Amino acid sequence: MTRRSLAGARSALFGALGVVLGVAPAPAQDWSGQATLYGWGAGVSGGVTPFAGAPTLSFDRSLSEVLDDLDGAFFATGLARRGDLVLFGDLTYAASSREGRLPPGVPASGKVAMRSLTLAAGQRFDAGGGTTVDALGGLRAFSLDGRVEVPAAGVRVAPGTDFVDPIVALRVNAPLAERWSLLGYVDVGGFGIGSDLTWQLAVTANYRASDRLFLSVGWRQLSVDYSDDGTVFDATMGGPLIGATLTF
Repeated sequence: MTRRSLAGARSALFGALGVVLGVAPAPAQDWSGQATLYGWGAGVSGGVTPFAGAPTLSFDRSLSEVLDDLDGAFFATGLARRGDLVLFGDLTYAASSREGRLPPGVPASGKVAMRSLTLAAGQRFDAGGGTTVDALGGLRAFSLDGRVEVPAAGVRVAPGTDFVDPIVALRVNAPLAERWSLLGYVDVGGFGIGSDLTWQLAVTANYRASDRLFLSVGWRQLSVDYSDDGTVFDATMGGPLIGATLTF
């Protein structure tokens, strides 16, 4: 028997075995993906207690006030898919600082930096009419760093905390017109494992500018309620976003 006929016989044998077992041979599938960079104009509200016994610092900052204090920010998401398997990631970084005075007029300064990384995986479902639904589960890691200085009193405090939350998520993509689509994302997590509760909501309208480029505008809201050993971080960040997505 020649090598070619041996390979053909082997293929026929495995094909027959698949029929007997009720398993159809799966076609080869390639990976596809997309990467998004976006700007997020988020206002912030909530409160922070840096450590047990410290006063709670409450804040309610509009977008314009946040931009005045902003030191730097970076936001990116990515998605990879092979067949019905979906992998999703989101990276958020923002740092801001502010100078002011504490009663009765003592100069003080503060800085806070927040990083979050969301990683999730799941399955894509076809909802009909071109609409797809991704059911996902994964983790969101938070890293929070702060610093408060009161030079006249010789006080410098730099509290920080890191924690990881389990999350479940849904991602829905629906066509609106020839070049327009609507994307919605929602997740919830924490459940007392990392934070007490965290949730996120994002909705964007997306315009297909070319075969590989999409432009998006929408809204994003991210909330986290964390407490541990006297440290409390309870904040909600929300505002408009604008982004560009490259597919590959």
